[in-house]
Amino acid sequence: MNKAQLVEAIQDKLGGRQQAADAVDVVLDAIVRSVVGGERVSVTGFGSFEKVDRPARYARNPQTGERVRVKKTSVPRFRAGAGFKELVSGAKKLPKHDVAVKKAPKGSLMGGTSTKKAATKRAAAKKSAAKKTTAKRPAAKTTAKRAPAKKAAVKKTTAAKTAAKKATAKKTTAKKTTAKKATAKKTTGKKTTAKKATAKKSPARKSTAKKSPARRSAARKTTATRATARKR
Repeated sequence: MNKAQLVEAIQDKLGGRQQAADAVDVVLDAIVRSVVGGERVSVTGFGSFEKVDRPARYARNPQTGERVRVKKTSVPRFRAGAGFKELVSGAKKLPKHDVAVKKAPKGSLMGGTSTKKAATKRAAAKKSAAKKTTAKRPAAKTTAKRAPAKKAAVKKTTAAKTAAKKATAKKTTAKKTTAKKATAKKTTGKKTTAKKATAKKSPARKSTAKKSPARRSAARKTTATRATARKR
């Protein structure tokens, strides 16, 4: 059913086509203006119209499959009422000689007191929720501050461990160097004593070598004297 068919369906009850068209236009205009202004229009038994804000998001182009960023926007939303849902589902039957959607009480439409009260209640609920979130934020800050303290403690412990490792490494290297020096001194002492011993032994051999020619000369002289004595 389009708008023209809707006008034809109600023109008999409103006394003519023009009156029905004007009534449809006025009702739709009132709904659109109120929703655009951020207010909610609710019709008892039928449903409610309201404005919903959608944040920026990513979507995909159905033709190309490309990822596209969608900007922040506001869209209208209609929620069917309980009576409308029951009639559509078949839980209730449509009345033959009565209106399917009963007349709304005074003030239920746009400009009434009930809608204003509902709007004020929602605004107060939003403010209280905002206050609660702001009250919870400092706790998050304190937890964020505690994390650097933990990191500093971890850094200190690691620094202490590294310093201890370096100290132990220095001690071990010092012990090794002292042991090497002691062994080097021992080996040099042994070498010097051995050299001294060999040096002392070598002059004795030279003296024996020097004495042997003297003995030979003495033996030669004795043989010479004997030979001369025989000749005589």
